[in-house]
Amino acid sequence: MPKFDGTGPGGQGPQTGRGMGPCGGGMGCGNGWGGGLGRGMGRRFFTRQEESAMLEDELKALEEEVKAVRERLSELK
Repeated sequence: MPKFDGTGPGGQGPQTGRGMGPCGGGMGCGNGWGGGLGRGMGRRFFTRQEESAMLEDELKALEEEVKAVRERLSELK
């Protein structure tokens, strides 16, 4: 959860990420990468455009998470 504001990754709400942060105990949950990417879509096939948009959203969420980690590291130094 970037910024720890309860919105989850990409502002999609709680319990929508991989469970890697403090709220998920840092343990990860589910069956790992793939299988719907936490969006409740199961084994649906995507168009190239849909997959591209999904990956852009995922990339943005990961970049925000990296930024939050770097900020916290700088606070600790």
